[in-house]
Amino acid sequence: MASYVAPAIKDKFETLSVDLKNLILERDVKLNNMLDLIQVLEQIVAEGEAE
Repeated sequence: MASYVAPAIKDKFETLSVDLKNLILERDVKLNNMLDLIQVLEQIVAEGEAE
């Protein structure tokens, strides 16, 4: 499955750093709204804190 970023949040997604965008896209997620994006970011933070 390839990651998907809905047009409605594409502008917000594009404001993220290249590294962060790559981390998100590597997860094969569907980002249909801001809540989806926030949840993925929270997962990334939690994983970073667990290391």
